[in-house]
Amino acid sequence: MTMRALPVLAAVCLLAAGCSAAPPDPGPVFDNEASQAVGCMKHQTTAPGARYTDPSQVRTDETLPLLRYYTANGRKRYCDGAAPSDVDRAWAGLYVRLGAQRANVAGILR
Repeated sequence: MTMRALPVLAAVCLLAAGCSAAPPDPGPVFDNEASQAVGCMKHQTTAPGARYTDPSQVRTDETLPLLRYYTANGRKRYCDGAAPSDVDRAWAGLYVRLGAQRANVAGILR
């Protein structure tokens, strides 16, 4: 290999590495309990990430299950009898920011 080829090879390697880098983690998917009818809610374990908060990553097929879940279940108690966590409040707040009725999750947001 000649000395002239070395900078070209280095540039190709850097570009290839940059192009193959994984995109940032978009965060968790909302657990809508498999869209099943529930008598009580379970707590969400992780706060919403970029897939719900970054307009360039938001997808209707991921936000609709969240909206459906809280519309149907947001007034129910948590199965463990505990109060909503900060993570639960973050999801309920997102529900409202997406344009849904605050009354459906008012007990979570208190």
